[in-house]
Order: sequence, then structure tokens, then C-alpha cells
Amino acid sequence: MFSFCIPTEFVFGTGCFKELHKYNLPGKKALIVITNGKSIRNSGYLAELENQLSLAGKEYEVFDGITPNPTTDSIMDAAKTAKDSACDFIIGFGGGSPMDSAKLIALAATNPGNIWDYCQKGSGGRKLPTNQPLPVVCISTTAGTGSEADNSGMVTNPITHEKLGIGFQSLFPVLSVVDPELMRSVPPRLTAYQGLDTFFHLAEGYLSKKANYFNEMFSITGIEKIGAYLARAVIEGNDLEARENVAFANTLGGFVMSTGKLLSQHSLEHILSAYHPNLPHGAGLILISRAYFGFFIDKGLCRQKFIDMARALGNKNASEPQDFLSALDKLLEDCGVSNLTMSEFGIKAEELPAMAKEVRESLAPVFECDPTLLTIEDCAEIYRKSFK
Repeated sequence: MFSFCIPTEFVFGTGCFKELHKYNLPGKKALIVITNGKSIRNSGYLAELENQLSLAGKEYEVFDGITPNPTTDSIMDAAKTAKDSACDFIIGFGGGSPMDSAKLIALAATNPGNIWDYCQKGSGGRKLPTNQPLPVVCISTTAGTGSEADNSGMVTNPITHEKLGIGFQSLFPVLSVVDPELMRSVPPRLTAYQGLDTFFHLAEGYLSKKANYFNEMFSITGIEKIGAYLARAVIEGNDLEARENVAFANTLGGFVMSTGKLLSQHSLEHILSAYHPNLPHGAGLILISRAYFGFFIDKGLCRQKFIDMARALGNKNASEPQDFLSALDKLLEDCGVSNLTMSEFGIKAEELPAMAKEVRESLAPVFECDPTLLTIEDCAEIYRKSFK
């Protein structure tokens, strides 16, 4: 049995961003949420968004204080800006960080207390919203998180060093715009990190105990797209066919998260980047991926599914689960990220046992979707095998 509802209007395709003024925007004044980097301005994308809103007769305010790993402080600062400026809808513009943040800002702008009060995991307050959040529009300029197609946002509590998701059905975007043209300027290394984040959404969803007919279909189709097009997008950023197919795989990854559940790989990474904010999420996933999936293969679990994924990645003759790891190695090599090390991001071997204990104890429910239940020792072993 499964049940799901994704109440989002999706507009997908090259050039659709410049048609934004024709779409049904859900308010009179937008808070545009972007990161504190320069690319969104230097590329001219922010100016075009402002132009589109003006053409639609909408006012706007810009909040540019979101970091690559958003914090509760930045969410609350943005929510205050939204309230002080009388914004009645939020636009998350960029990658996963501003899109995730937009949802949480929309929640914090209409509900009392701190955004951490509404986190249902770890040290979160486990409160339920009493008021409807502001409507959210997501406009993606990257292909990595699937945030345009899910109802949650990741945020780091800088006091407790927890990086957790906060999600409610009411946080689905009302409109999501995916224009591959906006992704042509993403540098090769970031294209690889983001595209592999997409891949791991798809792979985890496919292996999850919560997998179902819908997200298995989404997963395999997305993995085929990643296998055929991600390396092309990394090597030649202006390859619009590659960008479009990777963008589509990314949105499918969002559908996978919304129609099922992921494995614990993402949680094992989130604690790494919570303590080391300079670690890009996709890079952290790459670092632990071979040991993580290898753990389940060594246990003899999900045999046919690993073979299916190896074939979807391009090895049509795959006949053993180990072929998946070989296909993964090839994908990482083709994308130029096979030699990443934890050490280069400042992670120390002596930190890892404590991280394994913390993630396993504080986020016990996320491990329930794994093919077998990982122990603290199993998590520590995955980290140990991943360390260089």
C-alpha cells in the first residue's frame, strides 16, 4: 500500500524561465531567497527574475543571506525580513539551499517561535504548525537536490551541530520552474556533486523498504538518465541535451523522495557536513558511497535491484551485485570525482566513531528503511572504510 499527493504545478523545459510572468504567481509581493554567493547576480539570473516579476506586476524584496548549509539563524532572519516587508509569498531561487530555505522561511513567517521548534527529529521541538505557511515558488538553477518536488527543507542548528529536515505536506511548492538553460553556468565540479546527489536519491529510493511501483519507476528512469548524461554535462556545460536530461533526473529524484523514503546514506552524510560546513553535500555522499552500498552487497541484500541499477547505469551485461559498484566507480571516474578524500575537507579519523554514535542514536527512524538495520558499529565501519 502507498499513498501520496504532490500538489505542485511543474513547468519544465529550456526557456521556460523567461515565461515566468505568464504563470500563476501566488501573491502580490515576493521575498526572493538566494545564497550569499555572487553567481546568481553575476550571471544576470537575478536581474531577469526581477524583470519577470515586474512584468507580472509583482513587488519583491531580496534576501541574500543563505549559506550552502542553511542555518536556523538565517531562516529566522529571512522570516523577519518577509514579515517586515509584508511579503505574501516566497521564491526559492537557485540550488537546494535557497529552495529548502524558502519552505522553512514560509513556515517561520506565519508561525510563532523558532524554526527548530518544528523539527520532528533529534533535539527539535516536535511542534506542529498552527498557521498555513506562505506559498512557495521554486526556481531551480542546479540539478542536485530535487527540492522543487518535495515538501521539506534541510537546516543546521549551529548550537547542537544537527543537520536535519523539517517537512510538512503544506510546504510543497505551489509552482516549480525547471529551466535547464539556467544550469549551463554551473562549474564542472559542482555539476558532478549535484548530479551525484541526484543519483543517490534515486538509488536510495530504489533500495528502500518504502519503495513502491511509482518511485521504482521514477528511480530507474532517473538512473538511466544519470548514467547516460551526467558525465557529458560535467565535461561540457553547454551541452543542453545533457543538462536537460540531468535536470529531469533531478526532478524525478524529488518525486522519489515524495513518494517513498531514502536510506540512511543521506543522514550519515548530513552529520559530516553539519560539523564541516565546507563539505558540499554531494561530495560527502561520494565519500561514503562505495563503502555504504558495498555493505549491503556484502550482506547479500537486494541482489536483483543492484543488478538492475548497474544495467541502468550502462552495464547491460551486469549479472552480479558487484557490477553495481564497478558501474558506480566508472561514473565517479567519468565525472572526475573518484579521488576525493575526507582529509581534504578537514575530517579527522578520530571524529568518526562519535559521529556514527550520534547519527545512529539521534536519527534512529531513518535507519528503518535500510535493507537491514545498521548498528552503531556498522556505521562506524562504513565511515572507517571511507576515510582517506
